[in-house]
Amino acid sequence: MISLSDLAALHREYADDIALPIDPVSVGGVTIGGAEPVLMGTVNLSRDSTYRESIAVSPEAAVRKARTQVAQGAAVIDVGAESSNAGTTRVDAVGQQAALLPVVKALADECVVSIETYRPEVVDACLAAGARVLNLTGRDREDEMLTSAASYGAAVILCFCEPGDVRTPADAPTDADPVPYLLDHFGPRIEHARSLGVEQVLVDPGLGFYYGNLVEPTARVRHQAAVLAQCFRLRPLGVPVCNALPHAFDLFEEEFRKAEGFFAMLARLGGTDLFRTHEVGHVRAVLAAMDALDVAPGGAPAG
Repeated sequence: MISLSDLAALHREYADDIALPIDPVSVGGVTIGGAEPVLMGTVNLSRDSTYRESIAVSPEAAVRKARTQVAQGAAVIDVGAESSNAGTTRVDAVGQQAALLPVVKALADECVVSIETYRPEVVDACLAAGARVLNLTGRDREDEMLTSAASYGAAVILCFCEPGDVRTPADAPTDADPVPYLLDHFGPRIEHARSLGVEQVLVDPGLGFYYGNLVEPTARVRHQAAVLAQCFRLRPLGVPVCNALPHAFDLFEEEFRKAEGFFAMLARLGGTDLFRTHEVGHVRAVLAAMDALDVAPGGAPAG
């Protein structure tokens, strides 16, 4: 179980990491990595998405969903045209651009738009249309995409994924302590991105991806929870952390739409800066409650 003693032990053991500064990412008037958490709403233009409530059946529907999420509190909207789940239908660059470009153009003046893709042609077209963030979900031709992001001054989210095809099932770092593996994975990638001119970088431990060694639902959600609670240990990287909040269907069953609020609390305690969610309104309310309340003895009333 998650216990106060476990959280306190993490805090004591890694107190030096908690105190380390990071370089905030500022894009489109939004600061990620400051004192306040930032919400990233999610709109999927692929019907293969496992989260049915986030699926938009057309670019027009995607724009409506995005505007609703902005009204609910999202400062960033992440749009994608292909599911990253294993075995789902691929969408070529032409198809992704046809789906994404009308959405990017409609929203670029209203919010910070993030593009979830791994195709360089899509990156170029969407950044030219006004997207400000590249959510890099694959590493084939990675240098081309990083160079393009640098040329547009876009921020880049480096997702945990091994080199090669985005659909090749990677293994999650499931050792007794996965954080050293994540540090070793991201450190050189951040340095390389900066060498190509990318000035604003975030990292995503990849908790929303499919992994061949985490097919069993209980093992998967335990890994997700453990990483969320310890993301402050990634602060030696010097960059903000983005996390896709799990919905853990096998754990929450018919109440799965409440799962992201639960994991948002764990992520906030663990040091997440950018919360990628399908349930913007619910997660915003949970984070606001955490900020408003004080459980310390003698704590002053909020306000």
